[in-house]
Amino acid sequence: MPDLFSALAARAPDALAGWRAGDPVRHADLLARVRGWAALGHRSAGANVALYHDDSLEFAAALVGAWLAGKTVWLAADVLPATCAALTGHVDAFWGEFPELHAPHVPADADAVAEPDWRAPAPDFPALVVFTSGTTGAPVPIPKRLSQLTSELDALEAQFGAALGDADVVATVSHQHIYGLLFRVLWPLAAGRPVHAARHEFPETLAPALAARPAMLLASPAHLKRLPDHLDWRGAASRLRAVFSSGGLLDEAAARHAAALLGTVPIEVYGSSETGGIAWRRRAEGNDAGWTPLPGVVWRADADGLLAVRSAHAGAGDWLPLADRVQDLDGRRFLLCGRADRIVKIEEKRISLDAVEAGLLASGLAREARVLACPDAGGGRQVLAAFVVPSDAGRAVLAEGGKTALNARLRAELAPGTDPVALPRRWRYLDALPVDARGKTTAAQLLALLDAPARPRHPVVRVLEQDAARVLLELTVPADLLYLDGHFDAAPVLPGVVQVDWAIHYGAVYLGRAGVFAGMQALKFQQMIRPGCPVRLELSRDAAKGSLAFRYFSEAGAHASGRILYGPDPAC
Repeated sequence: MPDLFSALAARAPDALAGWRAGDPVRHADLLARVRGWAALGHRSAGANVALYHDDSLEFAAALVGAWLAGKTVWLAADVLPATCAALTGHVDAFWGEFPELHAPHVPADADAVAEPDWRAPAPDFPALVVFTSGTTGAPVPIPKRLSQLTSELDALEAQFGAALGDADVVATVSHQHIYGLLFRVLWPLAAGRPVHAARHEFPETLAPALAARPAMLLASPAHLKRLPDHLDWRGAASRLRAVFSSGGLLDEAAARHAAALLGTVPIEVYGSSETGGIAWRRRAEGNDAGWTPLPGVVWRADADGLLAVRSAHAGAGDWLPLADRVQDLDGRRFLLCGRADRIVKIEEKRISLDAVEAGLLASGLAREARVLACPDAGGGRQVLAAFVVPSDAGRAVLAEGGKTALNARLRAELAPGTDPVALPRRWRYLDALPVDARGKTTAAQLLALLDAPARPRHPVVRVLEQDAARVLLELTVPADLLYLDGHFDAAPVLPGVVQVDWAIHYGAVYLGRAGVFAGMQALKFQQMIRPGCPVRLELSRDAAKGSLAFRYFSEAGAHASGRILYGPDPAC
């Protein structure tokens, strides 16, 4: 594959660069933005810039423009105050969509800007600084040379490119981390695949986007396992050429669920910020969990069974050790066996967090579980905290006996095979594990839940009109609503699944229980609902058809609508 800069310079002006809000973006338009960002870089002092932009095409133009101007780009995961403060000591300018406090730079239209020098920077050019995900601790900056990035692009194209062709690149993950950056920006730019500028956070927009044209989907395990089966995925299944998943392990049930809806088994890519991509697998026949190295990657297990890798995109020529335990399967492939750094000491005893999590899941009372070490509630000795998404059986225990009852049941389930000091002392029960734009659940996100005050889960409600079959409510979303977390940091919006849940909830509260949920029809999401802006929710019950129609609207117009279907209640 030609280098990124040669490929961009040689591509035809009318070639399709991507899609923005349903409209095509031509290569000439992309290059105009590259020229603008490159000119800004040449006018700016300093060698380091922080870059953040939600739009993948504009981000791509800024990234390439920065490199053509000789700038090292620091990739910010978000624009939160703590992130910006941490970057301030390292960068000379903030580019893109940072808060005004940091005087972010965005170039004007670049029609009059001279063509930049398209020669590629030297292979050892310090192109990028990315950050580790923070799943096991504080994020750590990782420098990347240009040669590391281009080497990985060559490996990806060699392994997967033939099957993708000219497929559109559609993503649920952000490009502000290494997986999204490579798969959603750099690889498509080098290979000439059209990129969707917007991230499809909601499945209601994802399904039609995948059905429109041949596509590849970039997702995370958190997104794939939550794909709703009430949406029509048949168009997506007929068009998809590949589904990629990274950022964590995709369990067997989630892989089957995604394959049933999308018509193709996801390809998992295993790697890290430090190493880049290492290996891939596709859990098809026989649920084969083995990992195959990407082209150019060699691996070995050390005396303690820990993985070490070596590749051009991993950086240093020597072996790079990791904290993942592995088992050799056949001399080429390996099996991942958990992380060595998930061993903690509690009262001088070594405790496996993986083993405690496995025990919680084996109880049948938990659908998902994460366990971390933390100070006890008084800030003294080290204890374990468990963050649990209860199963249906677990929710039944919660409904009957409350948190104390479920705490006791789970501790009792763990007790026969767990040292008493490894029994969790702090518990949090969640509707879902929190995830960031990368689809990752970080230690910081979970530990923040231990000390956070109770967060509202419902809006402020005012009844405007009501009769036996219809109610009109005014809802105001609180700024600190729990469900706004991750949707999104810069401009919070109410998730579509919460809108449906509130329609079901308030339908039961004001119009009575209608039976058991049987499905949805005519579901549409037209405009975002933002905190602090009142919206109206109209609910209409049709007893004969067993349905509840809902619509959200405001002075701005329609926000969402749909019809919820109910079946007979088996208890009746």
